[in-house]
Amino acid sequence: MSMRQDDGKTPSLQLRRGLTAGAAAALIAIYLSSVGLIAMMNARPVIANALTLAQMTLLTIVFLAGALSQRPSPQDRTPAFWTAPLAGAVAGLLVAGFAGVILSVNLRPVFIALVPPLARLLTFGQSGVDGTAILVAGSALVASAGAFYQRLPDKVRRLLFPAALSVLLCGMFQEFIQVILQSNALFRWLAPWFYGWDGLTATGALIVFAVALAAAALPLVYRKPAGAGDVSSWRRFVPALFILLLLLLVPIAGGPYIAQVFLLIGLYVLMGMGLNLELGLAGLLDLGFVAFFATGAYITAILTADSPLALAHYTAIPSLSFWLAMPIAVLGAVLMGILFGIPVLGVKGDYLAVATLGLGEIVRIVVQSDAAAPLLGGAQGILQIPKPQVGGFQFGSAVSLFYLTLAAALFAAYCAWRLERSRLGRAWIALREDEDVAQAMGINLVQSKLLAYAFGAAFAGLAGSIFAVMVNSVFPSSFQLLMSINVLALIVVGGLGSLSGVVLGALVLIGLPEALREFGEFRYLFYGLALILTMRLMPEGLLPASRRRRRLVSPIAVGGSTPVARP
Repeated sequence: MSMRQDDGKTPSLQLRRGLTAGAAAALIAIYLSSVGLIAMMNARPVIANALTLAQMTLLTIVFLAGALSQRPSPQDRTPAFWTAPLAGAVAGLLVAGFAGVILSVNLRPVFIALVPPLARLLTFGQSGVDGTAILVAGSALVASAGAFYQRLPDKVRRLLFPAALSVLLCGMFQEFIQVILQSNALFRWLAPWFYGWDGLTATGALIVFAVALAAAALPLVYRKPAGAGDVSSWRRFVPALFILLLLLLVPIAGGPYIAQVFLLIGLYVLMGMGLNLELGLAGLLDLGFVAFFATGAYITAILTADSPLALAHYTAIPSLSFWLAMPIAVLGAVLMGILFGIPVLGVKGDYLAVATLGLGEIVRIVVQSDAAAPLLGGAQGILQIPKPQVGGFQFGSAVSLFYLTLAAALFAAYCAWRLERSRLGRAWIALREDEDVAQAMGINLVQSKLLAYAFGAAFAGLAGSIFAVMVNSVFPSSFQLLMSINVLALIVVGGLGSLSGVVLGALVLIGLPEALREFGEFRYLFYGLALILTMRLMPEGLLPASRRRRRLVSPIAVGGSTPVARP
């Protein structure tokens, strides 16, 4: 008699599913323990006197193993529930064996983090059979909870996930959040409700969970009133208005440090919008983009600085204010973009990336050279760049400069939005899809490419002009290749061709490392893991453009391998 069941799954397939999920969870836990991450995170409480970040990490790994054991596959569309506790038990048994090896064998000459306190942490302070039994039973229970969560309706999961994630983030980034709470008298009285001396309080965790749950439930309980007409036109702008309100209030509430972080994010948003026109719309990969940023910064410095290198010191032209120098800096960056694009008009693909990389390095070398030192200062740079002023008000603080950057970013976003929907924007999209077809349709390739470089350089030049007055000086070391790579990465992570994706990508790639700074050298491990998960689970980006979202498809095995568009 065949052991095959009606839905096409066999006990051996189910067994392999549970064993694989459990072994994968155990290997992840063992790796994190071996590199010292678990021991480091154990010193960070998520909920005071209840849960540390290390315990939360281990529980999350087992929870995900149970949830993944219930995900349908082409060979097994209805997994059995018992695979989840099996996965948890296997993970617990392997981790318990690993803890036993730590206690019985001295592994410190190879892995300095594998010490007896780590073994006691993994086994909840127990040893021997008791510790193994507790770990196996607890892991099976947590994995079962993950399986139960996976089987919940989608609406319920959409409520629980953001609520639980909010509690975790408030516990992880407690120092970052407490800076915001303690920096402003308006919010200082809230701090004792949420945080104690050793982390997020139980009351604070419950409040955060309840507020996040209510916020997640709002879109689900909303119903269009009878006779209210079409409200979709204004509902689309509600998230944007909410984000804009946060951008206006958070720098004031957070103080100079938070404002400085947001200011840096705003500069990268400006540059990201420029490169998004070149790469996201026109398909022109530019690795020398930082040259336009440097052009805007140096022109602003030469026209406004009170130093021997300023234009006013060796000509009759007086020093200009920032408001007069900024348009000139933008025009200079536009001219640089056109000169930059002419040599690479006939180059495509990877060769274009290499060519633009070379042009960007040429600009950096020229700036650092002795020949340009009398004009640009060489390695010593240009100092004493004054802050912008409006009447008697000076943009001298990080908060005021952030609002200046925010205004520039909003203006740039409007221009980019109009360009994307213009005739030129449609020509860029056609150019990105196929140059030969675009030329056959009557699109002037030379004009379209040069305009893409020019508009992209204009946004970068505007960001460079603000950067010069932010730091009051410019140096060649501030304009490295890594800056171009960061701008490229943020539009890829956010979503090519998407303005909202540029903003989200800048928040993730520029803001996240600052939020993780308290984790020391391990922050880049978290940062890299976040990028890997994003690219693995959302290859089209966090907020892709609608055209790109419709183009990216994923095959399913139900009824063959027919491509189905992602929702």
